[in-house]
Amino acid sequence: MPLHPDAQAFLAQRDAAGAKPVEELSVAEARAQSVRLIYLQGRPQPVAQVEDREIPGPHGPIPIRIYSADRPEPWPMLVFFHGGGWVLGNLETADTGCRQLTNAIGCLVVSVNYRHAPEDPFPAAAEDAYAATAWVAANAEALNGDASRIAVGGQSAGGNLAAVVALMARDRGGPRLAHQYLNVPVTDYNFDTPSYQENAEGYGLTRAGMVYFWNRYLADPADGAHPYASPLRAADLRGLAPAHVVTAEFDPLRDEGNAYAARLREAGVPVVHTCYAGMVHGFQGAQAVEDVVRELRRALT
Repeated sequence: MPLHPDAQAFLAQRDAAGAKPVEELSVAEARAQSVRLIYLQGRPQPVAQVEDREIPGPHGPIPIRIYSADRPEPWPMLVFFHGGGWVLGNLETADTGCRQLTNAIGCLVVSVNYRHAPEDPFPAAAEDAYAATAWVAANAEALNGDASRIAVGGQSAGGNLAAVVALMARDRGGPRLAHQYLNVPVTDYNFDTPSYQENAEGYGLTRAGMVYFWNRYLADPADGAHPYASPLRAADLRGLAPAHVVTAEFDPLRDEGNAYAARLREAGVPVVHTCYAGMVHGFQGAQAVEDVVRELRRALT
């Protein structure tokens, strides 16, 4: 179908705000732009409680932000990884969305500010994401959370990290996850799919932008074949947590997200997958938000 009017409005709003393609910017400029555009996400909702902390990581402290819901304890828990191509983003850029999920689901959301490339290339972000998830599971009681109801989730590069954490948790014997929420995830180091060709430019995220991100995330291009960088290349997807996969029609990442959902299903993993017609990377519309909330509630409450 044609580009959805709401997606058109989203892209026009970005253009009016002076957003530039990331591939035209230095890393510092791109990071500053991502923070400057936070207001496009709407007004942050109040939540019952917000706490910033640091937890132990494999190579130093990992900053996290904990959002608590206004509901009886123990809370189900969502460990959330922000997007930004493993290069951009932080606790502030994820704040509005995490508040929305906390209130809508009635859960504890732990937002993770993993290490970023190019300063800390692959597998730093993935190892931090796993370490944070393991910490949440180990400290569930102290957080007034329920260790039997833990989900991982994220958007774009954050969706990649959520998928990778699910793989790591299976491979490393825990923690046990109830759900993985993968919103327009990066699943493969591959720029030659039909969706990359069809949506190379003009829809926000560009093919050149993804090349920019991957080139900074991988210290060695050969690392792109590792399943903890490209989960679509994992030899076996059996035994992973049930998944909700969100993809968008006008997104360079559409085909790899669709392919990952299909492979999960073939491996016997319960999967809910929707490719939202007329939508773009980073904007899937009100129906997608409603669907995400429904699936997380179903998995966690």
